[in-house]
Amino acid sequence: MFAKAFRVKSNTAIKGSDRRKLRADVTAAFPTLGTDQASELVPGKEELNIVKLYAHRGDAVTVYVSGGNPVLFELEKNLYPTVYTLWSYPDLLPAFTTWPLVLEKLVGGADLMLPGIVVPPAGLPQVQKGDLCAIVLVGNRRSGDRSSPPFIAPLTLDPPDVSEEQDDMRRLTLEGKEEENGEDQQMCGEKTLPEASEDPGVGGLKPDPADGKTLPEQMDELLQQCFLHALKCRVKKTDLPLLTSTFLGSHVFSCCPEGRQLDIKKSSYKKLSKFLQQMQQEQIIQVKELSKGVESIVAVDWKHPRITSFVIPEPSPTSQTIQEGSREQPYHPPDIKPLYCVPASMSLLFQESGHKKGSILEGSEVRMIIINYAKKNDLVDADNKNLVHLDPILCDCILEKSEQHTVMKLPWDSLLTSPQLIDARFRCLEKLQPAYQVTFPGQEPIVKKGKICPIDITLAQRASNKKVTVVRNLEAYGLDPCTVAAILQQRCQASTTVTPAPGAKDSLQVQIQGNQVHHLGRLLLEEYQLPRKHIQGLEKAPKPGKKK
Repeated sequence: MFAKAFRVKSNTAIKGSDRRKLRADVTAAFPTLGTDQASELVPGKEELNIVKLYAHRGDAVTVYVSGGNPVLFELEKNLYPTVYTLWSYPDLLPAFTTWPLVLEKLVGGADLMLPGIVVPPAGLPQVQKGDLCAIVLVGNRRSGDRSSPPFIAPLTLDPPDVSEEQDDMRRLTLEGKEEENGEDQQMCGEKTLPEASEDPGVGGLKPDPADGKTLPEQMDELLQQCFLHALKCRVKKTDLPLLTSTFLGSHVFSCCPEGRQLDIKKSSYKKLSKFLQQMQQEQIIQVKELSKGVESIVAVDWKHPRITSFVIPEPSPTSQTIQEGSREQPYHPPDIKPLYCVPASMSLLFQESGHKKGSILEGSEVRMIIINYAKKNDLVDADNKNLVHLDPILCDCILEKSEQHTVMKLPWDSLLTSPQLIDARFRCLEKLQPAYQVTFPGQEPIVKKGKICPIDITLAQRASNKKVTVVRNLEAYGLDPCTVAAILQQRCQASTTVTPAPGAKDSLQVQIQGNQVHHLGRLLLEEYQLPRKHIQGLEKAPKPGKKK
């Protein structure tokens, strides 16, 4: 279901009443869980989000996310645990153990058959038709923050049983395959279950570079790396004083390496404030509470040895390979060019140059057509080359109705430009219909009539007088609303939702909790490098010193 891309419909924090109901549903669905364990799985106060999404086949799925990891998902009113939950509660479901080679078949959509099951000495679990079961294979890291699975001791196997099952496994694997591949498959089949699971070459798994370290130790290292990276490359002296929340959302998170996710709650510090206190004790930064309850970084020692000696990490070959092989390419802003469409009322002026109603022209082409028309029809004044006589066609196309009986000739400047237009475009461009051309790198140009809608940023009021930031028209500039929502959710540390835009067919809007116009502006202008003229609403950003 989740092997292919899915579309997120909404991502919101769970309400207190829904949290209690979910805990009751979990207790009812999984009777082996005690009350304390159910409370751990569905905590009372810690962050817990409801993510509603559509799978690639259109299935509507509700996912419950805690601490950045999916812990439960609901499909057709049935509740299922994720691998993260099964890692924490390995006895939650009846489990069947299988081999790495069988997993490849299961991922491809095959059913688990009896020859592919490792039978423990105590026998297989007692299950009924329709019972929810788990398939055990240590090393599965397909989702969430990609943290290493905990070690769960495998069931003890008797040597004769293992040999018999391995023979069955070899026969199952070799069936239908070429003889030349048989030797490699037999070598995999001769490994015991723990060896096969830990082999980085089996099932496409790769060794963990942080192997041997606990999750808090790994997260501490990642936090230190992102902290020093942000101070060395992103924070400038002019940015100080800098809110600690802004420092985390706009600078630290953006320095996280590709394929990893920073979660301070999983570090030994647990909170950002505690980590910053440690950095202050090391005299790297100075933190002060400039307003009640709000801390800011007021000074940074950029000559501190830890900053000067920090080497900016390069992307690993593995992450580069994954990035190159993925469909997602780095974003490049499109080239947007204004064009003009010939209306029926001006077709006589353009027909001599071979253009008819509906023809699309550039501004320079319009200028040249008017100049050539005037010269070809001997409209240039003989005594003053700067004046142009207006024939009936030019009168109808260039002049306003109030001018047609009084203005007989115009200077070139007045003919081709209009004092009323601030950007001094051709006078006749006012009469032409607008159009535009959008060209994305590596793609054919797209020409559309009308004016391109700018990216629209607005603020809206929601329940309890809370503000939300809404952004629309991202698709016109080649931006995926779901991708933008995911980036903003991480940087703003606020809930985001993606919903259909009202009154716009096949268009989505992104909604972020709070006034996040400043974060949006930095993302669109600095990282995506979109021209400011194509973004409206940036002036709605909170003013410095005022409460957001």
